[in-house]
Amino acid sequence: MRTGCKPHLSTLIGVVVLSVLVAPPAPVGAASNCAADAMLVFDGSASMAEVGFDPTAPTRIDDAREAMRRAMPQIAPVRRVGLLVYGPGPEGSCDGINLHFAPVPDAADPVVAAIDTVDPNGLTPLTASVRAAAEILDYRNQPGIVVLVTDGNETCGGRPCATGKELAIAARDLTIHVIGFRVVADPFAWDSPEAGVYSDGASVAKCLSDGTGGRYVSTDTVDELAEALQETLGCALIGQIPPARRPT
Repeated sequence: MRTGCKPHLSTLIGVVVLSVLVAPPAPVGAASNCAADAMLVFDGSASMAEVGFDPTAPTRIDDAREAMRRAMPQIAPVRRVGLLVYGPGPEGSCDGINLHFAPVPDAADPVVAAIDTVDPNGLTPLTASVRAAAEILDYRNQPGIVVLVTDGNETCGGRPCATGKELAIAARDLTIHVIGFRVVADPFAWDSPEAGVYSDGASVAKCLSDGTGGRYVSTDTVDELAEALQETLGCALIGQIPPARRPT
């Protein structure tokens, strides 16, 4: 038996190729936008507390709180999140735009606690609220994400379509996602000048996501809202090989 024999080149190549094929996938990493801060803009207007045909059924605000409790612990470890709530204030008022806090690490408990205390009231100044959230993110100089949760249209005279285009032009890298939660859209609302833009029942707030390359997600249940929050506020993962393509 010979010793000290050098392996043939083809053997070495085969070993290297085999090692690459059977090696475990690289550690899962975050997508490049995971470093971007996010603002959650939450609908606290009077309609969130409306009682439907079944007076014993949970209201929108009840189900939204449950969705937050499910989603935020998954989101907070991977992204800094801030919270702005619109609506609460004098009845019929458009002044209820309340910044709870700018983006912070580990925001799950603060977000859940703040939304648990929301007393829905007032109208829906969603356009002004999204613009305020963008300012908090310093959108002209920093990348950022705004996620708007709304159950209806603008009701304070704002123009989401025009605003979405303006923000996209001025921003360094701003993406606005809109989650419609049991949306009741009135295309004839006098205080929503762009309300008739969409004929499929989507909130006119969809213009904000359309204008900035974001997503509009229509949701009706707690599960759907929680999933939409994770998809828009969370962080997409890369570095994983789809199961069907994993070598055997």
